[in-house]
Amino acid sequence: MKNVLNLYLLGVVLTVLSLFVRLMESLGGLLDGPAPGDSWTTRGQLASAEPPKGLPDHPSRAVQ
Repeated sequence: MKNVLNLYLLGVVLTVLSLFVRLMESLGGLLDGPAPGDSWTTRGQLASAEPPKGLPDHPSRAVQ
């Protein structure tokens, strides 16, 4: 029973630590933008690296 409690507490601590790290990352991104030549890439930059793709043109409208 003690092992289960220890695992539960470890999970709670890791969850709180993960939330804290995400909060610090978001606050850091709001306070100062990425410096020029910065080698670190944030999740937001990775998500926006590729432009969104729209639906393809209708075949009757395609330029021939």
